[in-house]
Amino acid sequence: MYYVQKTLTISAAHNLMLSYNSKCEHLHGHNWVITVYCKSQTLNRDGMVTDFTDIKRLVKDTFDHKYLNEVMDVNPSAENIAKWICDHVRNAYKVSVQESEGNVAIYEKDE
Repeated sequence: MYYVQKTLTISAAHNLMLSYNSKCEHLHGHNWVITVYCKSQTLNRDGMVTDFTDIKRLVKDTFDHKYLNEVMDVNPSAENIAKWICDHVRNAYKVSVQESEGNVAIYEKDE
């Protein structure tokens, strides 16, 4: 099995729709640190699991300097961002999303 991981930082704003009162219901932003984990039993014709540039392009084009409530069709929590990225990056099986120091959400596909 081959494994790769790509870590990148984006800046984005959101506000959460919550079932309780929270300051996170108000518009605010983060410098998100995202790590995408990919794996494959075989390499593509270029000798790669997934091209790091493709991961960067997808994540940056979709989320960087965006208002996430307009990008996602679900509440843009760190958990939902992690799942979206995992579902859209080729060969991804796990994604971690750190929205602030000490606060990390991880989504991992069931195998």
